[in-house]
Amino acid sequence: MARALELLAARPGFRGGEAGRAIEDAGQWVLTVRFDSVDAYRRALGPFEVREHVHPLLAEADTTTEATYESLVTVTPGAAPVHHPSLLS
Repeated sequence: MARALELLAARPGFRGGEAGRAIEDAGQWVLTVRFDSVDAYRRALGPFEVREHVHPLLAEADTTTEATYESLVTVTPGAAPVHHPSLLS
């Protein structure tokens, strides 16, 4: 998940993103990203390495459940990823 976030962070138009884990189910994750526009987001998904790491995550997305998530990795443009300690640890 962190690698997918780092790859997206390197793309033009990236504004920020987070990877988080559900506090009720440690196997359930969320990836949230912000881009300048829908077009920037779509272009970000194009490079091979992004397709290799991000597309499989998107294909596994479960949109049928609700959960509360904790942020574990935060990325902003021009900065190194920040890893947050888990509340579950």
